[in-house]
Amino acid sequence: MKQRQRGMTFLGIVTILAILGAGLYAGIRLVPVFLEYTKVARALEQVRDEHAAIDTNPQMIRNGLERRWDVEDINSIGWKDVEIKKTSEGYDVRATYKVEQPFIANVFLLAKFDKSVTIKQ
Repeated sequence: MKQRQRGMTFLGIVTILAILGAGLYAGIRLVPVFLEYTKVARALEQVRDEHAAIDTNPQMIRNGLERRWDVEDINSIGWKDVEIKKTSEGYDVRATYKVEQPFIANVFLLAKFDKSVTIKQ
């Protein structure tokens, strides 16, 4: 009777571990980027809540953003880079930015973020 071989080969195990390791390493590199995005989103929402009840202008919004950026220690995007546009509903505050994280050698991971809030008047 012939016996069939069962199980994985050493090469198969190494290949699976390499793929899982690369995925884990990419996750480790991207977690700080996403945590900083949550800080940006929270800062924009706090400024929206702060200025929703008062008569505001772009300079007051920028001052609020500057305070939040200093407290949250946000470095990926500057508070001056946040767009503030006057709309019929109030002010549209939008943070759009990209972050490149080095991965392996000359391979980079690119994360694009876009968060906007509307401050109603």
